[in-house]
Amino acid sequence: MALQLNKLSILVVEDVAPMRQLLMVILETLGVGRVISAIDGYEGFETFCAEKPDIVITDWHMQPIDGIDLTRKIRKAPESPDKTVPVIMLTGFNSLNRIEISRDAGVTEYLAKPFTAEGLIKRIAHVIENPRDFVLTPTYFGPDRRRKAILDYRGPYRRMNDELKVMAG
Repeated sequence: MALQLNKLSILVVEDVAPMRQLLMVILETLGVGRVISAIDGYEGFETFCAEKPDIVITDWHMQPIDGIDLTRKIRKAPESPDKTVPVIMLTGFNSLNRIEISRDAGVTEYLAKPFTAEGLIKRIAHVIENPRDFVLTPTYFGPDRRRKAILDYRGPYRRMNDELKVMAG
């Protein structure tokens, strides 16, 4: 199945103007139908609510609201128009701790800088072709952090529907 990027709208939230422009040019060159931008998490959330993009690509380190807080707001704020929108974190912070923080905030995919156009399109393709179920618990709302079903798993189940998924699998 070929991706129909011309039907996508993507919001780029990046405070460094040359990086924001580079991302926008790459996305436009790849054929993305509508590329919208914002300079920080505050403007990003306002733009997200107004434009309702299909995918959000955000930097981590921004002021006054960073990419982690933007993701949390997208996932939890009552005024968020789509709490399940895919969020791709694009950042120079690529330690395991940072990846875990992103995951726990509800980030869908993670891409470390420096990045390539190929790496970016792979993440976009992944969120389109492999949408993840969302999990709601008292402390977390976001994409299911498990990447694959382990059909021969014999340990305790952590969610009530896990056993049903395995039995139906």
